[in-house]
Amino acid sequence: MRLPRFIICLVLTVWSAEGSDVLELGDSDFDRSAAMHETLLVEFFAPWCGHCQRLAPEYEAAATKLKETLPLAKVDCTVNSETCERFGVNGYPTLKIFRNGEEAGSYDGPRIADGIVSYMKKQAGPSSVFLLSEADLDSFVDNYEASVVGFFSGEDSTQLAEFLKVSSALRDSYRFAHSTDVGTGLKYGVDGECVLLFRPPRLNSKFEENVVKYTESISYSSLRTFIRDNVFGLCPHLSTENRDILRGSDLLTTYYDVDYLRNLKGTNYWRNRIMKVATQFQDRGLSFAVADRQEFQDELEEEFGLGSSEGGDIPLVTIRTREGHKYSMQEEFTRDGKSLERFLEDYFAKRLKRYVKSEPVPESNDDPVKVVVSDTFDEIVNDPEKDVLVEFYAPWCGHCKNLEPVYKELGEKLSGDPNIVIAKMDATANDVPPNYDVQGFPTIYFVPSGQKDQPQRYEGGREVSDFITFLKKDATNPGVMLHYSKSDEEANLSTSLMDLG
Repeated sequence: MRLPRFIICLVLTVWSAEGSDVLELGDSDFDRSAAMHETLLVEFFAPWCGHCQRLAPEYEAAATKLKETLPLAKVDCTVNSETCERFGVNGYPTLKIFRNGEEAGSYDGPRIADGIVSYMKKQAGPSSVFLLSEADLDSFVDNYEASVVGFFSGEDSTQLAEFLKVSSALRDSYRFAHSTDVGTGLKYGVDGECVLLFRPPRLNSKFEENVVKYTESISYSSLRTFIRDNVFGLCPHLSTENRDILRGSDLLTTYYDVDYLRNLKGTNYWRNRIMKVATQFQDRGLSFAVADRQEFQDELEEEFGLGSSEGGDIPLVTIRTREGHKYSMQEEFTRDGKSLERFLEDYFAKRLKRYVKSEPVPESNDDPVKVVVSDTFDEIVNDPEKDVLVEFYAPWCGHCKNLEPVYKELGEKLSGDPNIVIAKMDATANDVPPNYDVQGFPTIYFVPSGQKDQPQRYEGGREVSDFITFLKKDATNPGVMLHYSKSDEEANLSTSLMDLG
């Protein structure tokens, strides 16, 4: 016998409350309770919400791990609507951070226990650590991450107030500290109010400054820009945590056994050779990084076709541009850096052949739906004389499998039209061109003749008649006789795309 949903929800609610480290707040006590905590994470939820139910054990585990640091709380919006409405909750779960009872912002971190713990530990305590002495400074900057330290003339400094605003806004991304005695930074050349950016000690190198000075008047935008432009330096350590940021520019990455915890000397042996070459090309719009080969092995195989056995202990070098163009260095990396120099010279001279992942070209391609692979994309989809409807699919995708017979029927009905091509490409086995945004499957684009640089995403229905209606409206070439039947009861219609306006 199936229990009514409200009974199930009641059971879940009662069970989760027993022995819980998550505070339960409501309309009657929210403001008073939240004000008691310097930092508080609150989940606004509904018991019937599936996402909330999946989050519940992770949130509970995080609360247990954090109970000595900062509390986690929750509000059931089905019985505390006033509080939820007051904080603009319109979906579940909604997580917000509060400081001393005031809403400080949305929680945008991970939804698993360890991720919640890591994210919220950064929220605990002040956004900027107060340094009393030079010893405090040395201890703070001796860290795996970069450090931003402000030096001010006193507690009443207007620049200090601005610095603390910036540190509060950026505390999720960077480490901040400050001193009200400029003498604290004397050995780093501090002789007045300023901000110093200390790059991580493990990345110290003779090829660049390890400490960068900011002397402008502090504002949120200017200091944020300064940190962003200088924090990584000439050749940072690429990781899964920062890759999205670093790959916002054209990036050369060197992959090898990068281990700063157990093999600092060996890791920097190769990095120094890369940096020596990078100094010759650093003003030409290309960024540089090193990365642990094992951490990115799946990506190297998937994106560049580089298996785990290739190169041995010798670094592998790739370039990935913002547009998605990819290159890999074919010559073995030499210890004198000359092979890397040649690779870069060929890159800037546009002599390198792009790496494109592609399935083999089909021996025959006579079916009504043409099979496209990366190596034939230009030939088929970018044929300037033809309108092309191309589906990007994944072999395992259930929606793609449901579409297959419909798409095949469409191809059959249009097979007599020499101006229209119905095509498909396995997006898991072939590189998708950069100007096609394929985030899910199936994704369909219409690529009109003469406008191959302006593919149009198809957002219509998924029946044959839907595709036909779309093509009647958007096809650029006059069609030949087009045959299709809307149902078994209707007569076949025979007409041209041009005549069906």
